[in-house]
Amino acid sequence: MVRVVLINPEIPPNTGNIARTCAATKTELHLVAPLGFEISDRYLKRAGLDYWPYVKLHYHEDLSAFWHEHAQKGGRLIGFSVRGSKNYLNCQYQDTDWLLFGRETAGLPSEVIAACDEKVRIDITEPNVRSLNLSVSVAIGLFEAIRQSKSAKE
Repeated sequence: MVRVVLINPEIPPNTGNIARTCAATKTELHLVAPLGFEISDRYLKRAGLDYWPYVKLHYHEDLSAFWHEHAQKGGRLIGFSVRGSKNYLNCQYQDTDWLLFGRETAGLPSEVIAACDEKVRIDITEPNVRSLNLSVSVAIGLFEAIRQSKSAKE
């Protein structure tokens, strides 16, 4: 199954909401430090409610530690970015993909985008809106990957 990776997330409630979505879908959640909060942050825990025991959480001390785990497990890196070259709906997701999302204020670092096999975006109709909330973006991307996976198996 696909994995969700948050690189340097800053806002605890966003990460908590994403953890809840990952728990509901049995999706691994990878957090890459530095984080803008402590893992024990009360806002993080409150947003995840009582679902934390169901989250398959992986913590990486830095980007280098994440690259090491990715190299061991394999799979494509799908970077979600406003600078993505194609719409996320036009990506053919695979069960071994890693869905990468950057921090709320800056997105994915350029070196991460450069390492991605696919760079996708979620189109926004209103030109004055720069981006969607991180937890919304993760849900949109994750559920499309799951939908494609289920369709392929039917």
